[in-house]
Amino acid sequence: MKYDFTSVMDRRGKDALAVDGLGSGQGFAPAPPKEGFDAIPMWVADMNFPTVPTVTQAIMRRIEHPAFGYFFPMDNYYDAIIRWHETCNGVTGLSKEHIGYANGVLGGVTSALNVLCSKGDNVLVHSPTYVGFTSSLTNNGYHIVHSPLVLDENNVWRMDFADMERKITENQIHAAILCSPHNPTGRVWERWELERFMELCRKHDVYVISDEIWSDLILEGYKHIPTQSVSEDARQRTVAMYAPSKTFNLAGLVGSYHIIYNRWLRERIDKEASLSHYNEMNVLSMHALMGAYQPEGHEWVDELRQVLTGNVNYACDYIARHFDGAKVAKPQGTYMLFVDCTDWCAAHGKTIQEVLKAGWDVGVAWQDGTKFHGPCHIRMNLALPLSRVQEAFDRLDKYVFSI
Repeated sequence: MKYDFTSVMDRRGKDALAVDGLGSGQGFAPAPPKEGFDAIPMWVADMNFPTVPTVTQAIMRRIEHPAFGYFFPMDNYYDAIIRWHETCNGVTGLSKEHIGYANGVLGGVTSALNVLCSKGDNVLVHSPTYVGFTSSLTNNGYHIVHSPLVLDENNVWRMDFADMERKITENQIHAAILCSPHNPTGRVWERWELERFMELCRKHDVYVISDEIWSDLILEGYKHIPTQSVSEDARQRTVAMYAPSKTFNLAGLVGSYHIIYNRWLRERIDKEASLSHYNEMNVLSMHALMGAYQPEGHEWVDELRQVLTGNVNYACDYIARHFDGAKVAKPQGTYMLFVDCTDWCAAHGKTIQEVLKAGWDVGVAWQDGTKFHGPCHIRMNLALPLSRVQEAFDRLDKYVFSI
């Protein structure tokens, strides 16, 4: 491979919540390991890989000019986004006017809901549910109505369309959040699923906020379909949220964006987002995006997807062979695993909290899946060098599941 996905980065003291946050109690942080074990960060959804070199090069070129005053986003910024979506997903007809800045995807979700809903309104969200949706909606006075995803006969997570329609009508729902690809299950929706979902939303006049921050991280054999692409109605009733942060490990730089084709909706969401007078772009994050969204960025992501696919295959195979009673539906995108420990816990008389703590004690800093509405689940980040993934599963085999 051209890029380095095998070296183990020492992130200690380098502003890494994933490592320095252990034991802090912040952000559902795991406990630190016992003496004799180093920490393997598998909780925060950022990657333990260095970003593509063109990002740091772009930032360094900008830093060479020692003034950082007020600025407007460059046309090159918008052009980079347009080219990226055309190359990755075949998007056509996207122009500068359709793109708007947001400090973060969750902030963009909240701004859109504030336009589409009144406080106390019901919002449809699939479960398992990304914990950021739970906190953002609850903090802003919205009531979440969950529609559970279900596992089919092939162990694939599916939407329950009958359940969604019933809950939309019973709860007078006019806004829904779609996570595509889905976090935490890693499901990559097929076109027919998106078409049926969006037709249901058209039928009942439900606007959709589609969080597509993971859309570049699709595992080999699968393809991301932008929600807005499945019909003209979907194009007009969907607010799509994106960012380079998951793809290129840039969360600490801050900077997301939305794509909204509906002018009426776009102008109102832009206005709502502006009210805090704090939703403004950082000049270095602008240059980081332009550095990422280049041909070299595409090459880097292609190699990253191969690495993540290998890590997911390794982890899922290991669980199937060694952890009797633990189950996982193999993700099709993202780099997260959502492991169901229900049967294992029942067989061994353990709680999921005891399993979590046993892993933390030996340095496997995985995450409590109950916060994501998994009743007896653990969420694991696999965006690490394969050697660290192998070490983590070896420790889990020796000290946690082989009791």
